[in-house]
Amino acid sequence: MTPYWEDEAEEDGAGTMVRPYTITRGRTAPERDDFSLITVLTTAQDPRDEHGAPVRPGRLQPEHRMILERCRLPAAVAEVASDLGLPVSVTKILLADLVAQGLLLARAPLSVARVAGGADMGMLAAVRDGLRRL
Repeated sequence: MTPYWEDEAEEDGAGTMVRPYTITRGRTAPERDDFSLITVLTTAQDPRDEHGAPVRPGRLQPEHRMILERCRLPAAVAEVASDLGLPVSVTKILLADLVAQGLLLARAPLSVARVAGGADMGMLAAVRDGLRRL
């Protein structure tokens, strides 16, 4: 499937690189580098700035609006990039914009141990003790 942003009129392939460059306004790296492919993103329900005032989104690009719509339900960075048909590097730049504006929340995925009700501390102590004996 051809991403919607590719210019099919270009026969030399040059059009495929212009649009992502334009989407990011020439940026090649996000402001923050803590996004992994499995970072979970959710649209903020009541976005507030650091002073507690409601955040009014500035002029958003269509891609920003699509991300906010997609992240109404939690989604990983890789899922968002795939759904938009954009490279992960470009998607991370857009995600960082939205997080900086307070419109999108990002968190590390829940670990399997936390989801399963927590780690068995007795088991962890036994493993630790066994490793020390080696």
